Amino acid sequence: MVKLVTVATCNLDQWAMDFQGNMARIVESIRIAKRKGATYRIGPELEVSGYGCEDHFLELDTFSHSFEVLAEILRTDVTDDILVDLGMPVLHKNIRYNARVLICNRQILLIRPKMFLANDGQYRESRWFFAWSKVRETEEFILPTVVRKVTGQAHCPIGDAIIQMKDTIVATETCEELFVPKSPHIEYMMNGAEILGNGSGSHHSIKKLNTRVRLIQNASAKGGGAYVYSNSQGCDGGRLFMDGSALISCNGEIMAQSSQFSVKDVEVVTAVIDLNEIRAYRLVQHSRSAQSEHQVWIPRIKCDFALTSNKFCRRMRPSRPIEVYFHAREAEISYGTACYLWDYLRRSKTGGYFLPLSGGLDSSSVATIVSVMCQLVFKEGVENRNPIVLNDLREVCDKGSDWIPEDPKEIAGELFHTCYMGTENSSASTRELAKLLAGEIGAYHMDINIDSIVSVIVKMYSIFTGKTLRFEVHGGKQVEDLALQNVQARLRMILSYLFGQTLSWVRGKSRSKPLLVLASANQGECLRGYFTKYDCSSGDFNPIGAISKGDLRRFLKWSAENVGLKTLYRVLEAKPTAELRPQEAKQEDENDMGLTYDELDLLGHLRKAEGLGPVSMFKRLAYMFPDKPIEALAEKVKFFHTKYAINRHKMTTLTPTYHMSNENPEDSRYDLRPFLMNASWDFQFKQIDMLVLEYKHEDCEHADEDAHMQSLEGAETQHS
Repeated sequence: MVKLVTVATCNLDQWAMDFQGNMARIVESIRIAKRKGATYRIGPELEVSGYGCEDHFLELDTFSHSFEVLAEILRTDVTDDILVDLGMPVLHKNIRYNARVLICNRQILLIRPKMFLANDGQYRESRWFFAWSKVRETEEFILPTVVRKVTGQAHCPIGDAIIQMKDTIVATETCEELFVPKSPHIEYMMNGAEILGNGSGSHHSIKKLNTRVRLIQNASAKGGGAYVYSNSQGCDGGRLFMDGSALISCNGEIMAQSSQFSVKDVEVVTAVIDLNEIRAYRLVQHSRSAQSEHQVWIPRIKCDFALTSNKFCRRMRPSRPIEVYFHAREAEISYGTACYLWDYLRRSKTGGYFLPLSGGLDSSSVATIVSVMCQLVFKEGVENRNPIVLNDLREVCDKGSDWIPEDPKEIAGELFHTCYMGTENSSASTRELAKLLAGEIGAYHMDINIDSIVSVIVKMYSIFTGKTLRFEVHGGKQVEDLALQNVQARLRMILSYLFGQTLSWVRGKSRSKPLLVLASANQGECLRGYFTKYDCSSGDFNPIGAISKGDLRRFLKWSAENVGLKTLYRVLEAKPTAELRPQEAKQEDENDMGLTYDELDLLGHLRKAEGLGPVSMFKRLAYMFPDKPIEALAEKVKFFHTKYAINRHKMTTLTPTYHMSNENPEDSRYDLRPFLMNASWDFQFKQIDMLVLEYKHEDCEHADEDAHMQSLEGAETQHS
């Protein structure tokens, strides 16, 4: 005998403070779930308000608007005959909580506050919320008038409890609670909960999905049960991209998975779970039964509704396990940033993107991401006939309701603008590569020389100071050389914003909407400070600021093979260069930086992801590279930290970037460091010098021991 229940979970592209839009997407997801036969639906964390409201969570309006949305949802029939688990901020006894609200048949069953808040990395939840600390306890929550008028309820329980349905027990937890060592779902399962939901706001970073899948499978495997995971998908106003991948697991197997990267606003997946399979799975686990028998009782909220159906239907059969789909590392970079750019573009109500395209690896990577964005939008809006995506595209491109683009290149031609800003120091090769790549993408491309503007600035400087600036190869000093390089770089930023503000008007667009300026500085260069403050590293958004040079190389190779941009092969062959010095200087990035990109990637990883300071970093490298001269390793560490400290002030003005890696050096949110640093590191570097002497002394002792052993072995051989 089977006892089947259809459970539903979803990706929602919510937006901070967009209460009207968020409500529409929530309602749509519930209606889709019901059409698919579901009697249980869970949505993402804080889906009513949007996860990324940040200090708006310190405003009373955010809480009152959330309950107004809840009242509107309860006013309709959308919650009839379905248990709905949604996320929203709740104010109880003047304390702010991040909560799940469980509703069924237009009644609020339980408000379950989050018990473990996320406070590491990009997360600051304890700034806005308090964790519910009363384990296995509930209190009376007085419902606001706007809800009371709809439901007739004066109050409902709030706290740590589970829902007793007519045929099963349901429990819920929120995002971080899956990741902590002692997750609430353990106790819930031991108390008989068979369906566990998790509404999450989990951001994308490379290969993070693998961790989530392992945790979800483990949650349902150890004690048996169905674990239903929902996540936001998209940019809801900040640096994070929530990467969807809603999952349903049962008894350790994945039964359903939604997309990780998509430009759709709403995506719902379902699975049919046989409750008797869960019970049979638990029945044979003697250890689980022994532990459950001693488990402390958790309050149960009764609901007079059954999730299962008594009707026999051969078309409704239990879901079978599926193989989880994981994107390649390069595909994650491609699709994550592309989906983010689409959300940013359509929600900012601007007319497209402007990119200073140098023909180098970094700006070519950004251009490639925009190309992928156009392909994703074309596939979903035109090929899949998604009216929301197509209407958003028409709005961005300032087109009428009858416009349907023929291919992604036509989309790029409307919304993507590139410009090669050459000087006498630029090469014909990079100029050609920029033109070829823009042509392959379909971008509106400009090719200009800015020497005359540079010349005016330099001449004005001479008039004001009586000094003439010269490059080092022409007899000048380093200070002059850097100043001349920075003039070129900063003029490109000024021109970028000038073109970004006016190109829609130049092209005759009816509404002349401004363009968003894209920056292109990679993770390693940001950390080293190898960029000019307020140059083309500045813009409205930087898609690659948390991506290493090595990952960008692999991404471009993947894109050349999978996106159809063959010019990228030539981009990859070229040596990275800023082209800010005369060509006879033969300028190359790695020579200028004093470090290779591979070295920067490694040192950046050790600094942030491993949490190593100068001394610990030196020790780690000494063990990692025993064959390299110890003095050389010490000098690398000293040089890296000196340059990093001198240039840290640049990070305070760094353009917001897509947070993708644990090595992200962005100062404003993730990598919080002082911008005025002691670049001499006297105390730390002295310890490194002492360690070098110790290592060298140790090497000498080992060399003497080896020589002694060899002499003994030689003597023994001679005696024989």
